[in-house]
Amino acid sequence: MLSRFRQFASSFSGRTWLRSGGAVLAVIIVLLSAISWYWSRVPDVFWVNSKVDNKPAVVGYATTDTLIRVAQTLLDKPGGYLSNDVMPPGVFLDNIPNWEFGVLQQIRDLARVMRNDYSRSQSQSREDPDIVAAEPHFFFDNDSWILPASESEYREAIKGFTAYRDRLARGGEPEANFYARADNLREWLAQVEKRLGSLTRRLGDSVDTSRINTDLSGDPSAEANMPQRDKVLVGSSWFEIDDVFFEAKGTSWALIHFFRAVEYDFEQVLAKKNAKASVRQIIRELEASQQPLMSPVVLNGSGYGLFANHSLVMANYLARANAAVINLRELLDQG
Repeated sequence: MLSRFRQFASSFSGRTWLRSGGAVLAVIIVLLSAISWYWSRVPDVFWVNSKVDNKPAVVGYATTDTLIRVAQTLLDKPGGYLSNDVMPPGVFLDNIPNWEFGVLQQIRDLARVMRNDYSRSQSQSREDPDIVAAEPHFFFDNDSWILPASESEYREAIKGFTAYRDRLARGGEPEANFYARADNLREWLAQVEKRLGSLTRRLGDSVDTSRINTDLSGDPSAEANMPQRDKVLVGSSWFEIDDVFFEAKGTSWALIHFFRAVEYDFEQVLAKKNAKASVRQIIRELEASQQPLMSPVVLNGSGYGLFANHSLVMANYLARANAAVINLRELLDQG
């Protein structure tokens, strides 16, 4: 009788532990899923600061402050910076890390232009010391977990640009400068044009299999280091479709803020060229690309197929924005 009771107790205890373990595992999965969903939300677009203490800010404040706030959002959004996570659930997420890379690329491009152009009157002028110290930190590896972590490097860059912004707004030593000229704006627009052009091509490769090689077209004397094929094989891997999509979404998210800052800091330049409408059109196309994704996955249907192709929709908005950027550059180049 006693042996049977022991057998029953042992069996009951085993079943209890199994059920308890299963329940705990289910709770952990649900909790991680909820956290993953929350961390995968794209931050909202914020308004650009064009005033300091309720007074119109000096030229350059809006651009510098917006660069700082975009970088802070990259680091302080829900879940923080995820590109270098090594623990669940961040290590299993790839959409937001690709979004972060798109934002980071635009931060790097603007930081480089601020160092080389916006803060200097000419090629022989001195670079701003705070920007010189800060800008390289934005180019640190985006997936370094420790020694040092990517976040620590980017926060050092933010500190440098914050010091430059404060000197710009209130004065300080050494003197901070920002030159809102048409040629300086064209330098940044050239970088934007290349980024948007590349992303548009990569998004379009979701359905393309090959394209005509136009790498040397337009210049009869052009040469390459190796023979060029008539057709170039393209096409994104099925596993890369969502990666490119979210990188494009991050790129357009950052550009919305930077173009809004351009409206304030380059107001006189745009007014003289009658180009304010062009900037508003660029912002409008970029804002359209930020519409919520209603599907749980990025669909990759054929061009005229039954299912949507989210990459082609995104490519449409970026291509229209890029066309407007090209027109704006040409307009600024005119006397």
